[in-house]
Amino acid sequence: MSATSTRVSEKHFDYIRAHTAPEDPFLVQLKEAANAAKIPAIWISHEQARLMQILLAAAGAREVVEVGTLAGYSAIAMARALPPDGRVRTIELAPAHADFAERWIARSDVAGRVEVLRGRGADVLARCADRSADAAFLDADKSSYPIYLEQCLRIVRPGGLVLVDNAFAFGELFEPAPRDKEVEAVRAFNDFAAALPGYDGVIVPIGDGLWVGTVRGR
Repeated sequence: MSATSTRVSEKHFDYIRAHTAPEDPFLVQLKEAANAAKIPAIWISHEQARLMQILLAAAGAREVVEVGTLAGYSAIAMARALPPDGRVRTIELAPAHADFAERWIARSDVAGRVEVLRGRGADVLARCADRSADAAFLDADKSSYPIYLEQCLRIVRPGGLVLVDNAFAFGELFEPAPRDKEVEAVRAFNDFAAALPGYDGVIVPIGDGLWVGTVRGR
């Protein structure tokens, strides 16, 4: 055993990818269609989707709230981890993205388990009832992450999961002069999440870094 952590490299990510079950053909087709429709290719990695499915299944999640639908990839993946009466409520601001996602969700094997809610994330979350979800996944505008997380502490039941994407800031977390304008927002959010009462989380080095946490009982 070692008292130190293994330094994760690109080879480790490749190894994880190689040892994850192959990606579902339907989701591969979805990504191809999204690329053709000029939707940004910023969906989560397949291996991250598998981890999220395992976590949702282990937590016995039935109701999931997602902020940031994009093409519907993660919503469909998460819905597949839920029981037959489960539901993903996924929030999307961009009409073109919501339209695309709805078309592909309708073609999927979980069409009855995903509902696309249109509007600003903060506005839609404000209308969600207290303790109305077992889990949440945040993958939208990074500057609003603190607002989304605080809302999720109200919406998700005590002990429920709250997952947050892009903790590694698109690979630029430690860059002194990052190119992406949202890197500073990610850095600020990571500090915020680590100190937020009510949220017990840890950053998992998969994909672009994934916050995995639970809502503390109150």
